[in-house]
Amino acid sequence: MINEEIFKAYDIRGIYPDELNEDIVYKIAQAYAKLVQPKRIVMGRDIRLSGPSLWKAAAQGLTDHGVDVIDIGVITTDMMYFATAAYPDVDGGITISASHNPKEYNGLKLMRKGAVSISGDTGIEDIKKSVIEGYAYKAEKPGNIEQREIINDYLKKCISMIDISAIKPLKIVANGMSGPIIEIVRKLSLPITLVALNEEPDGSFPKGAPDPLLKENQTETSELVKTSKADLGAAWDGDADRFFLFDENGRWIPGYYITAFLGADFARKISGAKIIHDTRLTWATKDMVKEAGGVPLENKVGHSFLKERMRKEDAVFAGEMSGHYYFRDFYYADNGLIPFLIILEIISKSGKMVSEIFNPYFSKYFISGEINTKLNPNQHATDILAELEKKYGDANIEHIDGLSIEYSDWRANIRTSNTEPLLRLNVEGKSQVIVDDKTQEILSIFRLS
Repeated sequence: MINEEIFKAYDIRGIYPDELNEDIVYKIAQAYAKLVQPKRIVMGRDIRLSGPSLWKAAAQGLTDHGVDVIDIGVITTDMMYFATAAYPDVDGGITISASHNPKEYNGLKLMRKGAVSISGDTGIEDIKKSVIEGYAYKAEKPGNIEQREIINDYLKKCISMIDISAIKPLKIVANGMSGPIIEIVRKLSLPITLVALNEEPDGSFPKGAPDPLLKENQTETSELVKTSKADLGAAWDGDADRFFLFDENGRWIPGYYITAFLGADFARKISGAKIIHDTRLTWATKDMVKEAGGVPLENKVGHSFLKERMRKEDAVFAGEMSGHYYFRDFYYADNGLIPFLIILEIISKSGKMVSEIFNPYFSKYFISGEINTKLNPNQHATDILAELEKKYGDANIEHIDGLSIEYSDWRANIRTSNTEPLLRLNVEGKSQVIVDDKTQEILSIFRLS
């Protein structure tokens, strides 16, 4: 029996080996080959302990189907995006990764040619159907497996998006979350001193889930920034497609503020630039992008949705408060290394500390931080959202993603999780007092429902 819950909105993910194992991955690879009909694809993986055997199973499913496989080794997810877009002989890609999930998980991220992700709306449901129906195919001529080193080409692409000569000597605390990203940063030979945390790749994730959004994972980086007197702190998740920033005082910089800041930076450089952001928190991005001469556009959360909208609008940049940042010049895909390099370039040229750049955001745009509430078995998200919409019926209401409620002095977004029985709440307001008051008011409705 296959647990259909492993087929998510953006990828395929489950606990190894109970929910996701070599047999299931072989079938998924076969179904992918049926859907995409590729001649040759690239395949990589993150550092999870189950990665090598699952990679081998997926490669077998592909080669049995007659597909040639290019092994690009242990990679970051954005290296997979690069490989599917930069090499003309590649028709798609698969990376074996569960991103920021705990060590017992693994998964597959599936791509077509040109860094176009396969999501629930664009193929994962078809793959699920083929797997459940027992699709199997063996070509008369099996595919081949070859190896290709892509790191130098990838780094050349990332560097092309900044003025690397402008970067001045800086001291940086870098938390790799036990992934390969710090080794990749070192290959750039930047004029920086790295104080590395969790540098050695370790798929057992000895310090817990490789997710810098977890409060308990921020303390180590923050404290080391302060004790080492670093200019900033940087962190990435397990597959390094998300970037996180700390100022020189060890203060965490929310992804919301980074989206607004980078969006405004691109808008100043490119007249009329379209900047896409998610609906959870919006005021800072709208204000800063408009002030810089750009056009802010709200969109549903999720990398497949943002990439699709970026291509449609030819947007220059997109950002999510979760730490995903997307770039037109990187194939409309997200990348965790490029925002790091852009920040280094900006602070080097401006001479400002990270705190100076972001203090205006902290003093003007007050936020709750994302609050996740687990629903009881007898609770239904649709009922709660309907009750909230009725209570705040005099507000400006939007349904771009979940429910957005907006007044002149505060705003909230409530949406269901794509992967868990959770309601996710974000509140912003003109003061922290207002934010705290409205957060508790909305949470009380959650509890009463």
